[in-house]
Amino acid sequence: MSSLLMASGDHETPVLILTMKWGDLYEPHFVNRLRRGVKRHLARPHRFICFTDDAHGLDKEVEAMPLPAVDLADGHCDTRWRKMALFNDNLAGLSGTALYLDLDQVVVGDLDPFFTIPGTFRILRDAELFRAKPLRWLNPARRAFLNSVGNSSVFRYQIGAHRHVLDAYLADPEGAVRDYGLSQRFQSAQLARNGDLNYWPKGWCVSFKNHCVPRLFLSYFKEPTLPKGARIVCFAGYPKMEDVLSGKGGRWYRRIGDVEWLRRAWQMPE
Repeated sequence: MSSLLMASGDHETPVLILTMKWGDLYEPHFVNRLRRGVKRHLARPHRFICFTDDAHGLDKEVEAMPLPAVDLADGHCDTRWRKMALFNDNLAGLSGTALYLDLDQVVVGDLDPFFTIPGTFRILRDAELFRAKPLRWLNPARRAFLNSVGNSSVFRYQIGAHRHVLDAYLADPEGAVRDYGLSQRFQSAQLARNGDLNYWPKGWCVSFKNHCVPRLFLSYFKEPTLPKGARIVCFAGYPKMEDVLSGKGGRWYRRIGDVEWLRRAWQMPE
């Protein structure tokens, strides 16, 4: 299937929105509000699926499915490696085009372009969520590597088309953790080897603290605003979404300010 055909798709066939919830880090309302945000901003038919170990409290519109099984590296406590299971070619009997979304994000704009842009695999470039670090110029190889990593909080793929990512992990889980540290670094490296690593246009996914909050002491004079063209607001690092919405998360050099626009986007009822 060509990348353009896969991206454009059939508007009558529902696309898949996937997310994952395990443990007690995120309460059910994170899933429910993310689903409502998707519903407001995605006109085409879609199914909202949450892989979880506890479906209690989820909206009836959420299709709750058991967490897909994957053997994590022995002794490793970073359970984000569970996402490797999403590359299984037998993922809960699902097929078609899927957009994976982490729970700690707010949908603020049209999601349809995430499905129409060409490419067999699309992901958020991790470096775009953070401020540039000048000292990285001293290590060009390290800088190039970090600039190539995709942030796995927002990615689109064809279910079953990238089984090699999971196979590479299962072949040596301990080695994957040792050599890459983070699952998204390992995932990006496997996709790049096959020429499948493509990024979202810059500005579609923005960092709250780095793109919405005015920089440094300007935050004491201006309120946070949504950049033009932004579709998803991400909370990479600190502060977390719940801190911001409860009026916390500031630093002596950074005031959070009035985030009523963000609160409305996150808490808007059905």
